Amino acid sequence: MTETPTPLLDIRDLEVAFMSSTGMVPAVRKASLTIYPGQTVAIVGESGSGKSTTAAAIIGLLPGTGKVVGGEILFDGKDLAKLSEKEMTQVRGDQIGMVPQDPMSNLNPVWRIGFQVKEALKANNVVKGNEIHNRVTQLLEEAGLPDAKRRAKQFPHEFSGGMRQRALIAIGLAARPKLLIADEPTSALDVTVQRQILDHLEGLTEELGTAVLFITHDLGLAAERASHLVVMHRGRIVESGPALEILQNPQHPYTQRLVKAAPSLASQRIRTAQEHGEEGTADALAISEDVVADADDVIRVENLTKIFDIRGAKGADKHFKAVDDVTFGLRRGSTLAVVGESGSGKSTVANIILNLLDPTSGKVYYEGTDLSTLRKAELFALRRKMQPVFQNPYGSLDPMYSIYRCVEEPLQVHSIGTVKERKERVADLLDMVALPRSTMRRYPGELSGGQRQRVAIARALALNPEIIVLDEAVSALDVLVQAQILHLLAELQAELKLSYLFITHDLAVVRQVANDVVVMQHGRVVEQNTTDELFNNPVQTYTQDLINAIPGGSIPLWEG
Repeated sequence: MTETPTPLLDIRDLEVAFMSSTGMVPAVRKASLTIYPGQTVAIVGESGSGKSTTAAAIIGLLPGTGKVVGGEILFDGKDLAKLSEKEMTQVRGDQIGMVPQDPMSNLNPVWRIGFQVKEALKANNVVKGNEIHNRVTQLLEEAGLPDAKRRAKQFPHEFSGGMRQRALIAIGLAARPKLLIADEPTSALDVTVQRQILDHLEGLTEELGTAVLFITHDLGLAAERASHLVVMHRGRIVESGPALEILQNPQHPYTQRLVKAAPSLASQRIRTAQEHGEEGTADALAISEDVVADADDVIRVENLTKIFDIRGAKGADKHFKAVDDVTFGLRRGSTLAVVGESGSGKSTVANIILNLLDPTSGKVYYEGTDLSTLRKAELFALRRKMQPVFQNPYGSLDPMYSIYRCVEEPLQVHSIGTVKERKERVADLLDMVALPRSTMRRYPGELSGGQRQRVAIARALALNPEIIVLDEAVSALDVLVQAQILHLLAELQAELKLSYLFITHDLAVVRQVANDVVVMQHGRVVEQNTTDELFNNPVQTYTQDLINAIPGGSIPLWEG
């Protein structure tokens, strides 16, 4: 008879609350989960569901007034909730490692990377004396950083997002912990970089026999990386079980909504439906091809090149070609997605189209008119036809302006309507993006990320534009909120005959929303086609890599 293994981590009826002026506010309610040695378990849920609070409670780093008010956190037989701060410090790092979400705010900007890894080794008494420098290099190499000896001498700002995340993995695994908590470790990264880092982390933890608690809001990613899923909603665990079982047969309505909303799984459903010859799947949000088939180009970009001068650089390094001879067209009433990794030149192209940057060479045409020939007054009038929605709504909405003033500003700048008419228009726009009219009196800081993005869309629609440029407009949002915004954009496009230029690195979203796709790499267009053709028959290896890196792509959603 086989012996049942002893759990490494056994959380029983955990309750966490935060002290507020009105008393204790519960954040985690009666949560129970078990992790065995070497097992990978994922907690899935949207922002505010209690995922990160649960992780912070395990490692004894609850923010602010957070407190464990009930239940047990048994780790190797010890109740972590009852340990003193000194005892907890010995467990933290040495027994339980952590890879936090945002690498820039979790690395000290004034310390070299090597020094920060060395601190983790010193704090846990892992290596003594002269060996420490070699160990730092070894850990950075293990985490997949090339030329680790030189990299150790650099500062965080000299690293890309992916490299910073690798440095945090090196720190998290420095003391060879039994459990590693990875809190949204790749949410800000490109899909290809995300895949490399997660593959590497998986290989490392398997080799070391480390158990992993993986926290994410992407169900496709969770199911691909973990054997067991735990779904959290409003502080409670609503479903728990083997990953594949939950994906194929979700029981709780919230889990069903998560499965339906995950773009990676939606992309796969579209592909599967097409393979079975089913037309017009519910997941595809793009205007159907026969509606836009004969449409002319509302925007035409020809031989666009942009070269930046790099300050302080000399010789050949002085010039950086961000955009290199780019040509494409946006069909009227359709959605064109421009995809590629960070640094591929996507956003630079968008800024040139919006006339926020001048091209070094090449032309942008709007309805056949060369934008470079327009005078100041004509360009100002063109602003009404073309509007942007940026990636970070908090950065693009003035925190000192009320929502009313944020949405009304374009109307005021273009001298449209009386005060009364403008007020009516703002109310109509908020209705259009499904926000209550009472939102007018609030400020950006009082709204969630999804609500702020709706405000940004309302503002973009204020002037009745024909074209909206969406620069990574949904990449920072939870999957459920993302699904709502994508549906909203699809409805608005059908109703108002809008044309969208959709800049993104997320191909799963592209599969749902775009009619045509332009793939960029190192400033050049490497492939362009209709969405179905590009996904079904990608020509370039780079495009194939991007498609293969969509998380959850290999998971069978149906049995058989």
